[in-house]
Amino acid sequence: MFAQSQGEARRSVKILVIEDDVETAEYLVNGLHEEGHLVAGVASGNEALATAIEEDFDLLIVDRMIPGFDGLRLVRALRAADRHMPVLFLTALGGVEDRVSGLLAGGDDYLVKPFAFSELSARVAALGRRPRAAAMETSLRVHDLEIDLLSRTARRRDEPIELQPREYRLLEYLMRHAGQVVTRTMLLEHVWDLHFDPRTNVVETHVSRLRSKVDKGFGPQLIHTVRGAGYCLRAPR
Repeated sequence: MFAQSQGEARRSVKILVIEDDVETAEYLVNGLHEEGHLVAGVASGNEALATAIEEDFDLLIVDRMIPGFDGLRLVRALRAADRHMPVLFLTALGGVEDRVSGLLAGGDDYLVKPFAFSELSARVAALGRRPRAAAMETSLRVHDLEIDLLSRTARRRDEPIELQPREYRLLEYLMRHAGQVVTRTMLLEHVWDLHFDPRTNVVETHVSRLRSKVDKGFGPQLIHTVRGAGYCLRAPR
C-alpha cells in the first residue's frame, strides 16, 4: 500500500522500499511519507522485481540481504529488463568491496546502516532530481541487417551470419556510423586499436571478407567502397 503526506515542502518522489526487517521498513516508509514522498514497501526480492517491473518508480531503496533475489541480483535483473530508475543501496554491508560490488551491479548510491535519516533524506532528494537513464541500446539495424549487441551476433533477413570477433567489431563500427564514410585510419584506431598504420592490407582483407558474408547472396549491397576515402555501410536508396 502507498502512503502519501499532505505536506508539499519538497518535490515528491515515488519510492519503493525493499527491506525485510519490519521495524526498519516502517521507519523508512513513515519517515519518507512525512517528507511528502509517495512510498511503497515490499520485503523480498521476488516481490520487488515484480512490483518494479509493473509500476514506474522514481527511486528504489534496496537492502542487499533480502529473501528471494538478494539486492545485487535484483538490481541486475531490473537493469536487464530495461528498468533504469535510480537505486540507493541501504545495507549493513559497509566494506569497500561491498560498496564497489553494489555500484557495479547497477546501484547509483550506497548508504551503510546505521544511518542518519537526514543523510538518507538528502540522498533521496539528490537521486530524485537525477534524470532517468535512457534504456540500454541492445541492437542496431540498417535495412534488413541487424546485430544484437548483447549476444554479439548478426542476422540479415533473419538468417544468421557467422562472424569472427574482429569481423563483428568491424560490422558494429560500420553500423554505428551508417551512412557516413569511415576512413582506413578510423577503422585501424577503433577496430584494431592501432594508432599507427601497419602498412598492411589488414583492413582491406577484413572488409572484403565481411562484405562477402553480409552482401553475397542477399542483395542489395550494403557495404560500399568510397574510392580515395574509405568505406560506407548504407541502406539502399
